[in-house]
Amino acid sequence: MNDKTVVLNAGLVNYDGNVDYSTIASEVVIYDETPEDKILERVNGFTVVVTKEMKVSGNIIRKFPDSVKMICEAGTGYNNIDLEAVREKGIVLCNIPAYSSERVAHTAILMILNLASSMQKQIRMLAESNHDNFHKHLMVDHVELNGKTLGVIGYGNIAKETIKVARAMGMKILVSTRTPREDTENVHFTTNEKLLAQSDFISLSCPLNESTRHMINKETLAMMKPTAFLVNTARGALIDEKALIEALNNKTIAGAGLDVQEAEPLDDASPLYTMEDVIITPHMGWRGLETRKRLVSLIQGNIKAFTDGQPVNRVD
Repeated sequence: MNDKTVVLNAGLVNYDGNVDYSTIASEVVIYDETPEDKILERVNGFTVVVTKEMKVSGNIIRKFPDSVKMICEAGTGYNNIDLEAVREKGIVLCNIPAYSSERVAHTAILMILNLASSMQKQIRMLAESNHDNFHKHLMVDHVELNGKTLGVIGYGNIAKETIKVARAMGMKILVSTRTPREDTENVHFTTNEKLLAQSDFISLSCPLNESTRHMINKETLAMMKPTAFLVNTARGALIDEKALIEALNNKTIAGAGLDVQEAEPLDDASPLYTMEDVIITPHMGWRGLETRKRLVSLIQGNIKAFTDGQPVNRVD
């Protein structure tokens, strides 16, 4: 089988020109971005289609030419691609499940460390030429992480890497996952409800689907401790953003670290940009240069495995 490949939105990964998609197959056509009305035209005649967090609807997939045999989602989550339509067309769908596990986990830990030391407040004070933290006493909260409880929702590669670092810092670990598991020496598996009620920090590490969309909402936020912090490095729509903003304004929870948002890019008018108990970053967890280069290398591996008749990382 030939490996003729089209990349529909390479610009999302190669935004700085430092990543080379041309090596992923023997014949590659690369587009920085592709509007919806150009998708069918651009996939015509190609065997492999590569996308990154790009919505490809069922209506479009059902019209794909017979030449398309595989779609490679250049990332971990594949909620942007209509699975039912892929199956109907007999197209292989694969993803890249572990290219950014450590980097995203470190982003979650970065959020936790900064929230524990009120770093956002301290930076804003300096930006306002307020030096009270230096000339008086520490004017912001600053708490230890050792002995605190980290609750992780999900137990995939990123969750496990986050737990590894959190344990090294002396944190206690609670995990809730859809698959029942036995406790290990350092990890206690429990329900979402108990995790929300008992954790000092909560990190979301689960996929986005119909059962997890807005899993963090007004009701579940009310279950959390008023001193607890919420961290999301997974998918923005796991959280009902309006409910989160209300909870932060009402001090229902202490703060949040958000590397992902419901709509990306986040609207310039969002209050999340200026809330003093919120750290917000532009979905940077996977964007390290080394991480993006690894991603492209693994895409190449997926394509080769498929053309060799032994596809890997299938999610269809």
